[in-house]
Amino acid sequence: MSARKPTLAVVGATGAVGSVMLDILSNRPDVYGEIRLVASARSAGKVLRVRGEDVVVQALTPEVFDGVDVAMFDVPDEVSAEWAPIAAARGAVAVDNSGAFRMDPDVPLVVPECNPEQVRNRPKGIIANPNCTTLTMMAAMGSLHREYGLRALVVASYQAVSGAGAAGIDRLYDEVAAVAGDRTIGQTAGDVRKAVGFDGADSPFPAPMAFNVVPWAGSLKEDGWASEELKVRNESRKILGIPDLKVSATCVRVPVITTHSLAVHATFDRPVTVEGARALLEAAPTVVVMDDPANGVFPTPADVVGTDPTYVGRIRQALDFPNTLELFAVGDNLRKGAALNTAEIAELVAAELTA
Repeated sequence: MSARKPTLAVVGATGAVGSVMLDILSNRPDVYGEIRLVASARSAGKVLRVRGEDVVVQALTPEVFDGVDVAMFDVPDEVSAEWAPIAAARGAVAVDNSGAFRMDPDVPLVVPECNPEQVRNRPKGIIANPNCTTLTMMAAMGSLHREYGLRALVVASYQAVSGAGAAGIDRLYDEVAAVAGDRTIGQTAGDVRKAVGFDGADSPFPAPMAFNVVPWAGSLKEDGWASEELKVRNESRKILGIPDLKVSATCVRVPVITTHSLAVHATFDRPVTVEGARALLEAAPTVVVMDDPANGVFPTPADVVGTDPTYVGRIRQALDFPNTLELFAVGDNLRKGAALNTAEIAELVAAELTA
């Protein structure tokens, strides 16, 4: 076993997910020696706190990866596409939270609860982190798949505005402020749009978010599908190792700041019972079951935001579909949906390097 702790670089340390990452690194087991914080040249020189220490942010350059063992990327796709291979070429294992490499056949797409063994299968020196929507259900689906054999998924997502970044959060707060206190708004067609001054030019969303739900997340793809919906399909297949898994998703934005929710209709190859599924999920170390509707117990974003587990409730047998469960999964999209899963992948790599 190596006595030296690995050196970690956090690329995108000043961003929204990066700030969550620093909090996670400060509160998880200390498996690293040096931690380098890296961002664009305009953020270089800033001082951020991690593990109780003040660390100066360094500019993103090839040399910043010299001596780095693991590099976590929390940056836009185009930045990862350019810089993750550079980090790998300098000797680091790049763990990337963007969508740049998720469907690359030479890059594993990893959820530690589902396919941790894939961490070692990295011919390009890069490991990809899934989309936050997919991650909301993966810990639960992985556990159920191992026992019952997953065959099909029908998913409806209820996605928080933070999935669109800081601009999404700011937009919802501004719209809520614009309609607050007027109890007549929301009762006439178009009045919310008028009250918030929505013209589509300055919003990351295609419709008002206040007092509304918007059946769209991502960019337009072929045949009317949204990119977020195709990510759920393609990533679920790759993570679970079921290339012919039948998946259909409808992704919806809701006026929630942070934490995604999914209504999941899951069909299995083998007979499944509510009691058996509940026992499996309760035994899963990163899943919390909240399932007592008679007493108002089920997961909601407002009750679990800022926490790490996947929460599952409303577990029931589908009435008209054999071997099929309905359930509601909730998870913080900035933590397990992004920074936390990236950190957990990096910890697997760190353990491998020190073994």
